Amino acid sequence: MAAHPHLIIDGLQYCRWSKDIFQQMNAGGVSAVHVTIAYHENFRETVLAIEQWNRWFEDYADYIFLGKSGADIQRARDSGKTAIFFGFQNPSPIEDDIGLVEICFCLGARFMQLSYNNQSFLASGCYESVDTGITRFGKQVIKEMNRLGFVIDMSHSGDKSTLQAIDLSAKPIVISHANPHWWHEALRNKSHDILKALSDSKGLMGFSLYPHHLKNGSQCNINDFVDMIKKCAECYGIDYIALGTDLCQDQPDDIVKWMRNGRWAKDIDYGEGSKDNAGFPDNPIWFRNNLNFITIRKALLDNGFTQEEVHRIMGGNWLRFINEAF
Repeated sequence: MAAHPHLIIDGLQYCRWSKDIFQQMNAGGVSAVHVTIAYHENFRETVLAIEQWNRWFEDYADYIFLGKSGADIQRARDSGKTAIFFGFQNPSPIEDDIGLVEICFCLGARFMQLSYNNQSFLASGCYESVDTGITRFGKQVIKEMNRLGFVIDMSHSGDKSTLQAIDLSAKPIVISHANPHWWHEALRNKSHDILKALSDSKGLMGFSLYPHHLKNGSQCNINDFVDMIKKCAECYGIDYIALGTDLCQDQPDDIVKWMRNGRWAKDIDYGEGSKDNAGFPDNPIWFRNNLNFITIRKALLDNGFTQEEVHRIMGGNWLRFINEAF
């Protein structure tokens, strides 16, 4: 396959994976994607997910391979393939065992959220009425993740927990998929104080294209999205912003129940206050799949970003962060 002409890295996807999607990644020039392999799965269930990915890596070796380092991203770009980086949206795979942090890292995981909406063993989620901050266990896990080069992700965590994680971590952390709360007041979007602390600590923010995180939802205008990116570049610095689309392509609506509930509730947790959250909303017409990154790239250039700035936003900042973090 031909080398990808531009560096594109997506900081988060949770698609219903298939040969068609892997082909779209290649055709769209996507060199690396952080994929969710666990929401509420325990350790053994996460191992089963890795088994499935190993079969995909074997069956679709012309398109994808497991990524573990920045060098793998360059290899993917040179070969026209996509490096897949494993991540957890919840710390459930490590259960209550500090030793499983290293085991998960050895199995290929490179990102882990310390909480997903709810209180976990490590931190509070953004839907909890009281954010108690990082727990005693959470402090130990942060130290262990820092030792290994396992990236801390606070995309679904509460404000207090997120600020404490930034402070406690000896290495920069990420918010892999969210947007500024001042642009769109979704519960999951992040405050100015958090984004300032993140950038001051050399952490990275991945902008989400999940409609519940966008101004005007599925009808979000691409120029409004790019204008938000421009304001973030001015406020937080061009080096600390990137893309984390939260693309959930081809997923059936009933998967939302697993994402929201796991095993802890019988009735779906609407979280952000709308029963529309019971299913997947339509993505904006200008971003439906991995072929559409070129649309974002063009919009950034058309709205005054330089070629170098676009390179950083579309993938350069993720590559630098990964090289330093891993």
